[in-house]
Amino acid sequence: MSAMTAERAAELIPDGQLLVGGDWMGGSPALRRTHVNPATGKPLADVALAGPDEIDAAVAAARAAFPAWRRTAPGARRDILFRLADLVAGHAEELAALTALEMGQPYKMARAGAAGAVEWFRYYAGWADKIDGLLAPVAPGTVLDYVVPEPYGVVAAIIPWNGPVISLALKVAPALAAGNCVVLKPPELAPFSSLAFAALVTEAGLPPGVVNVVPGGPEAGDALCRHPGVDKITFTGGSVTARAVSVAAAEHHTPVVLELGGKSASLVFADADPTLVGKMAAILAVAQNSGQGCFLPTRLLVQRPVYEAVVDQVVSTARGFRLGDPFDAATTMGPVVSEAACARILGAVDAAVRRGDGELRTGGRRADGDLAGGFFVEPTVFAGVDPAAGLAQEEIFGPVLAVLPFDDDDEALAVANGTRYGLAAYVWTHDLRRAHRMADGLEAGYVSVNGMAPLPPAAPFGGWKASGHGTEGGRAGLDEFVRPKNVHISLR
Repeated sequence: MSAMTAERAAELIPDGQLLVGGDWMGGSPALRRTHVNPATGKPLADVALAGPDEIDAAVAAARAAFPAWRRTAPGARRDILFRLADLVAGHAEELAALTALEMGQPYKMARAGAAGAVEWFRYYAGWADKIDGLLAPVAPGTVLDYVVPEPYGVVAAIIPWNGPVISLALKVAPALAAGNCVVLKPPELAPFSSLAFAALVTEAGLPPGVVNVVPGGPEAGDALCRHPGVDKITFTGGSVTARAVSVAAAEHHTPVVLELGGKSASLVFADADPTLVGKMAAILAVAQNSGQGCFLPTRLLVQRPVYEAVVDQVVSTARGFRLGDPFDAATTMGPVVSEAACARILGAVDAAVRRGDGELRTGGRRADGDLAGGFFVEPTVFAGVDPAAGLAQEEIFGPVLAVLPFDDDDEALAVANGTRYGLAAYVWTHDLRRAHRMADGLEAGYVSVNGMAPLPPAAPFGGWKASGHGTEGGRAGLDEFVRPKNVHISLR
């Protein structure tokens, strides 16, 4: 098979527009948009987007399909989800190519995301026939009291653009395993991979209406969250949009799972290898997805004895990244998702320089030359950042790393916890006792020591504080999509 290119990927863009009730339908004529390739800045394709009418149709289709899907034997649901997982695996190259094309993620990274999605579908397929209840010890001999976990009904799954294939797996797989039907809303910035997934849904044998795929923007999201036919919402995205989601959901008291942003701290202690940690810090915070990730370690806290060595290694590594075509195997960093994102990130950098938030050691500009047409931001590193400065407090969602010094364990914890976010934290040390103390003291839903886990499906993931609430992954992620029904039977 020849190497994947942007031209070949463009040929894979699905013809279908919206999948509703097992049929392809057009979107709202008033909401069509032209998708722009972030690597070139050139128009790529017209995209049909859902509006309120299309959302109504999708929710109605899901509601109609729910009674039969809920009553489908757990073993049958399991087998269908395993078939879907196999289809995702068989089309992983296509899904990865569309991801790289639509949002600029390097193809080799997008392939890892598609492989991760396969694992999530397989993991939750295995749960479909293992969801059990309990017998409550209320009054043995006189009362039978039992609890049955039941699916909610229609789940609205709203996913982000920065990893659409793995993101849909995190939500759709457990929702279906639990017996729910789904209305999946991919973002207008990255609709193609989700539409390719929609075609696999039908091929896997899922009944019409069990999964509906309706790409859309704010109009579709608002209509979906306010819809009285939606029984639960699971949303991944930014804090501003999350507030709008919560307000809309409150109209019908619809429960919401929110996986939101972060300003995750990475704590480097003096016993860590400064060369290794410096390289990893630059890769994880700057190069990975061009810094567009909610749980990336975008604050680097370094103990003073190794501070300069780590900063020098971070800067050296960042300067060595190769920006370019997402389909070029030599590319280590792609563009950011849009012109607006590019302007926002560079605006945050300029503001940090004006305020004196820290010392700009490298980057801070838009790439020029052959890359000038695309949305490329140079790898950017600030050193000596004030912990209270905006650069250390606000999520930039781009390739910008803030480096801060600290003296001891207590200061490291205070600075790490000193933001409104609590999604993830990272610790680099060879001292096992310190690692446990830091993990215990860090205010985050996810703590990684001497590495970074790639969202394993068996492990729970979710944020604290302004980083959201609710869980994805593991048994806890499945429990988000069932609600307990208590049955009390008198035996006398």
